[in-house]
Amino acid sequence: MKRLFSILAITGAMAFSTINAGTVEPQQALPVHSQTIVAATAATAIQTEAEKPASFHQELKKRFIEGGPGFMGIVLLCLILGLAIAIERIIFLNLSTTNTKKLQQNVEDALSSGGVEAAKEICRNTKGPVASIYYQGLDRANESIDAAEKAVVGYGGVQMGQLEKNVSWVSLFIALAPMLGFMGTVIGMIEAFDKIEAAGDMQPSLVAGGIKVALLTTVFGLIVAIILQIFYNYIVAKIDSIVNDMEDASITLIDMLVAHKNK
Repeated sequence: MKRLFSILAITGAMAFSTINAGTVEPQQALPVHSQTIVAATAATAIQTEAEKPASFHQELKKRFIEGGPGFMGIVLLCLILGLAIAIERIIFLNLSTTNTKKLQQNVEDALSSGGVEAAKEICRNTKGPVASIYYQGLDRANESIDAAEKAVVGYGGVQMGQLEKNVSWVSLFIALAPMLGFMGTVIGMIEAFDKIEAAGDMQPSLVAGGIKVALLTTVFGLIVAIILQIFYNYIVAKIDSIVNDMEDASITLIDMLVAHKNK
């Protein structure tokens, strides 16, 4: 049956296409006057399309190509690497953010009801540097308060290092991008003066073209630096916020341990 339906479907499609082919009327040639109007309309449409202002993306692509592949490629590489590191840090820092007040309350309730082991279990099941610091302090709570405080301080430094990992590379690309742009500008100016010297005449076209290409590298270097600077400032602000939470949580943990010992 399936084969029968397939054959019928193919036969019907072929018959329908044959009917359509037979009913198509031959196209008549347009008069000369109509052809002239059509050609003029097409030329006007092409001219209107050419006169449209280029979009920002097209203009940016055009200027990037005019700047030359040498220094512009290096500046673009700085942007790609800087953005990759910045995005990785932002994701890591957002995942490291903890509701500190809720964690403190949960640890305090666990200490009161189940002791140190129950509080350690709460910290073990919570992500973030604050929970890790709490766990290290609680792990030394059976020794002494001083040992717990030293563990909190020492592990807090380790967590700060994890938060600030690779951030210095972003600051390097922020400084490197405009410097590469300025270098491209200087080299472009030198090449423009070499052309003037070779031509033996101060032609405006030689100077204008060389200076435009030279300045484009500076513009793109500054754009890259501005973009990365925004990401860098956000990362630094996020790190400062997490570090403040860590310091406040450390003090609160020591107070809770002291209160637990005195019970």
